[in-house]
Amino acid sequence: MIVRDLNQIRKNEPNRVVSDAHWTSVRMLLADDGMGFSFHITTLQPGSEHEFEYKNHFESVYCMSGTGSITDVATGETHQIRPGVMYALNLNDRHVLRAEEELVMACCFNPPVTGREVHQADGSYALEHS
Repeated sequence: MIVRDLNQIRKNEPNRVVSDAHWTSVRMLLADDGMGFSFHITTLQPGSEHEFEYKNHFESVYCMSGTGSITDVATGETHQIRPGVMYALNLNDRHVLRAEEELVMACCFNPPVTGREVHQADGSYALEHS
């Protein structure tokens, strides 16, 4: 059984916390945990906008708090994000995520990330092996 505390990870495990000026992702489960997916709590700063395309990963995201929107770049369709809304990037969808308020999101990635990934210029993660 794996039991982890978000606040303890933030304080004591800096290798599991990845951030830039506009978002922070706390990696609660990574590839080396052997679960077949990774699990993150990601916080996006109010007013920030992010364009991503996870070409090598599927991602599902559940909004825990805050408001924003997600736009499917291929279709132009925009969906509102608020607590209780989930989206899944089942086609490795290129998307633009906007945070109106601070967004706190629970995210799962398959295949799991290792914790060493950084966003490439196109918004994707390279496929790494643990």
